[in-house]
Amino acid sequence: MPSSDRNAPIFLAGPTAVGKSEIALRLAETIGGEIISVDSMQVYRGLDLGTAKPTPAERARVAHHLIDVVGLTEAFDAARFVTLAGAAVEDIQSRGRVPVFCGGTGLYFKAFREGLGAAPPSDAALRAELEAAPLETLLGELRELDPVTYERIDRQNPRRVIRAVEVIRLTGRPFSAQRANWPPASRLPPPASPFFALSRTAPDLHRRIELRVEKMFAQGLVDETRRLLEVGLAQNRTALQAIGYRQSAEHLRGERSLKETIELVKIRTRQFAKRQLTWFKRHAAPTWIALAAPTSVDEALAQITAR
Repeated sequence: MPSSDRNAPIFLAGPTAVGKSEIALRLAETIGGEIISVDSMQVYRGLDLGTAKPTPAERARVAHHLIDVVGLTEAFDAARFVTLAGAAVEDIQSRGRVPVFCGGTGLYFKAFREGLGAAPPSDAALRAELEAAPLETLLGELRELDPVTYERIDRQNPRRVIRAVEVIRLTGRPFSAQRANWPPASRLPPPASPFFALSRTAPDLHRRIELRVEKMFAQGLVDETRRLLEVGLAQNRTALQAIGYRQSAEHLRGERSLKETIELVKIRTRQFAKRQLTWFKRHAAPTWIALAAPTSVDEALAQITAR
C-alpha cells in the first residue's frame, strides 16, 4: 500500500451512533482527506435510511468511497472490500490527499490492515443448502464441530453462522482454527497508520441510538424497506440482516406493530453497538477517544491531529 507520512491513511472506528461520521467529515476537511466507508451495509445501493448513509450535502463537502458500489442482487465480502479499498487508497493518495477510513465493521478494518484469513471463498451450491436449513440445525452442527466458534459467534446472526458452517464443510477444519493466524490485539505490532476508536458512556450512546432509530422511521424506513423488498431485498440474506430492514420487513408481514418494531430496532441496535465495542477491544489495538455529552467535535479532532 503506497503511502507517505504526509498522506498515510487514518483509521477511525467505533460503534454505531457514536459520532464517527461527523468527526470524519471535519477531519477530512481539516487535513485534505477523502472518506472510505468501512460499513458492510452501506455498500448496497438502496439501503439508505437504515444504514445512516452520508447525505448528498455531506458527500458534497467531502468525497466518499465504497458507498453504493453493489446492487441488492450482488454479494459482497471482506475480500472484495480489501480490493476496492486498496484501489481507493491509491486513487486518493495519487491526488495528494489523505484516505480517512471510517466505519464500524471490525472485520473489514482487520482484513485491510492485517490481511485476509485463509478461509475459502463461498460455494454457491453449499451456501444455498445452508441458507435453506433451520438456524437451530446449523447451530447444532457448529456446536459439535467447532465449540470455540459456537461460544463466540453471534447466534442470532444467520449470515455469520452460515459462513462458519460453510467454511468447516469446505475445509474439514474448525472455523476458529482458520482465523488463528490473526494475533490477539495485545501482540499486534505498532500500527503503520494511526487507528482511533471512539467511545461514549452507555447512557449517552443509548440515548443517541434511540434518537437515530426514531429519526430513521420518521424519515420513512418502512416505506424504503417496502420498495427494496420489491426489487430483491428478501433474496439477499446479507442485506436483509441489516438492523432496521429485517424488523421492518417483519412488520410489513404483520408480525408486530410499528411501535413494537421501533422498540425492537432500538434493542437490536444497542446490542449491536455493544458487540462492536467488544470486538474492537478484543481484536484491534486502537487509540481510544472518549466522547462526552454533548459531543465536543473540536476536542476529538484536537486529540486525533495531535497524535
